Amino acid sequence: MTERSLHYRTCPLCEATCGLELTVDDGVVGRIRGDRDDVFSKGFICPKGSTLKHLHEDPDRLRAPMVKRGESHVEVSWDEAFAEIERLLMPVLEAHGRESAAIYLGNPSVHNYALTVYGRALITALGTKNIYSASTVDQMPRHASCGFLYGDGLAIPVPDLDRTDYLLVLGANPYESNGSLATAPDWPGRLEAIRERGGRLVVVDPRRTKTTDNADEHLRIRPGGDAAWLAAIAQVLFAEDLVDLGPAGEHLDGVEAVAELVAPFTPEAVERATWIEPEVTRRIARELAAAPTAAVYGRIGTNTVEFGTLASWLTDVVTALTGNLDRPGGLMWPHGAHQKVRRTGPGRGFTTGRWHTRVSGHPEVRSEFPVAALAEEITTPGEGQIRALVTVAGNPARSIPDSARTEAALASLDVMVSVDPYLNETTRHADVILPPPSPLARSHYDLAFYALAIRNVANYSPPLFEPTGPLEEDIVARLALVVSGQGADADPQLIHDMVLGTVLAGAVAGDEGPLAGRDPAELEAQLGARSPADRVLEVMLRIGWAGDRFGADPDGLTMEKLEANPHGIDLGALTPQLPGVLKTTSGRVELVAEPVAADVDRLRTWVDTVDDRPVLVGRRHLRSNNSWMHNVEVLVKGKERCTLQVHPDDAKSWGLSDGGDAKVTSSVGSVVVPVEVTDDVSPSVVSLPHGWGHDAPGTRMEVAARRPGVNSNLLTDGSIVDPLSGNAVLNGIPVEVVPA
Repeated sequence: MTERSLHYRTCPLCEATCGLELTVDDGVVGRIRGDRDDVFSKGFICPKGSTLKHLHEDPDRLRAPMVKRGESHVEVSWDEAFAEIERLLMPVLEAHGRESAAIYLGNPSVHNYALTVYGRALITALGTKNIYSASTVDQMPRHASCGFLYGDGLAIPVPDLDRTDYLLVLGANPYESNGSLATAPDWPGRLEAIRERGGRLVVVDPRRTKTTDNADEHLRIRPGGDAAWLAAIAQVLFAEDLVDLGPAGEHLDGVEAVAELVAPFTPEAVERATWIEPEVTRRIARELAAAPTAAVYGRIGTNTVEFGTLASWLTDVVTALTGNLDRPGGLMWPHGAHQKVRRTGPGRGFTTGRWHTRVSGHPEVRSEFPVAALAEEITTPGEGQIRALVTVAGNPARSIPDSARTEAALASLDVMVSVDPYLNETTRHADVILPPPSPLARSHYDLAFYALAIRNVANYSPPLFEPTGPLEEDIVARLALVVSGQGADADPQLIHDMVLGTVLAGAVAGDEGPLAGRDPAELEAQLGARSPADRVLEVMLRIGWAGDRFGADPDGLTMEKLEANPHGIDLGALTPQLPGVLKTTSGRVELVAEPVAADVDRLRTWVDTVDDRPVLVGRRHLRSNNSWMHNVEVLVKGKERCTLQVHPDDAKSWGLSDGGDAKVTSSVGSVVVPVEVTDDVSPSVVSLPHGWGHDAPGTRMEVAARRPGVNSNLLTDGSIVDPLSGNAVLNGIPVEVVPA
């Protein structure tokens, strides 16, 4: 007789945090569908969510550590793997110092709270300033702009989708991406609800997408022109006396300075650089000012360009000038259940450039260097040359700029260690690969994304299955012990105790609140018998603003309450957070930081000198946000998606035919790719999706290899970054396109 059980958990595959209902028969996952009782997603699910079974069962997913022997990788025991890391890595660190090592953290790291919590312990143990992550290929401008404005790079306001009357979207396609840096299940339904209640949705994008097709208006902008156009919107607000700061006005500094900075950016002055007619620009500014509530939301398309930080800064500035900052229906700050009660008063502020890269002198931002500079730091000889690299949950060989140089750099390292479930284009260069368990064999809580959610919710998912190997926190703890010099045989409990002790010490620090002065050991005694990462999560939730404060608030949140509510707990709509969210030295919103003001001059020069060469932009598909999803047959089957989209007029002018091949050349490389002739792209714009190029030898991703596609990052130039954030420039790349 079949033993059937029903389980509920949050999907870990993108930022939307959708609830899933899973049926398990005799230990085998059967049907997966949306959880209709989930407090946030209410049954919504995208095609990725139903593939957790395929990821769990994927024969290519590594179940044991791999060590490179000659040109191939072989399975070894966990003890052998850590002993090999110690044998290879420690001599390099002893001979060349800690700055000869670097670490790269990939996108899935933030989908896994164990990696989020324990990543800092690994970085501390490695003892290097050479920290790189996927943040500088897609989102660091948002962190930088919020740091300059609010004193905290994590104080990111999100559009209050469920209450806004007017939403202006730039460089985002949430019908395909499910949203980013604004966590919300069912973005399509929420956008449609804006229009159904009489609101207005305007989307600015050089491509026609599912999102633009469902908008009230689609404005085709020149790639890279978002900052200039938003500056023109702000200029109109000042010129036509439409500025109304609303309830946040008492917390704002620098309004007059903004007016001075944007004065040259009239709608006429930016028309050639943005492709948007002056009267349209003026009308949009007036509509934003007149709407009962409004929000401006910009994402990857506005971040991955030369002026990403300025564009991100201006989304908030325009929202503030129309009175919609920190206001229901505007841009508001989430308050994740694990975050503490916010205090008012001056903070430490936000600075960048405390140290710089060795070769090109790029400044650090939020303790990270631009990942676009990683290759040159590996390949350039001299003191401080990177010789050892640790990658965690990332595929930089495909996700970062100038892939040809990146691949050569990875191959030249003295030693490389990867924490990853696949033998892919990056990990094929690794000396040791440490595979984490299946997503269904670990617990889940969206520590990062609930701090970005458009509604305050909390949902915990226990593991469905026993892991076949150590959990992520055990892997990272043992790795941290090795790199700190304590040996491959050291007990990972040392790191577990340190991480938990740090969180408990922070909980009782200070002289205010119900936990001040309490004994950390007394709090620890109240924790449940859980995995090490879950014990840390329990502390964070119980000391958070919604928590029970270890008994001080009996009605507060606990792990037991979350476990008893498998569909999640709704903590309510977003509420105004000013001034508590601020960490600026003034304790106010500082609209114009000096680095931002200085970069505006560069934007003015660009507006005056922009050329008319064809440019390349990326695109996403609902089924494959990241390269590792290309190894799931159900996500890649059907029509070829790795194509170069070309406008019909350009195809005719360049001699291209639909289905034929084109050669695309940039300043750093060339690719040959099938052509898709479509008016979805604007004239002089071509589009190629990211994350493909699965034709490298030495990998083990059978499904992906059957549909390799081409690697768009062979065309991106690692020497060009947004100077304020260090973010790579992946969009608006000048290219030449000819028949192959």
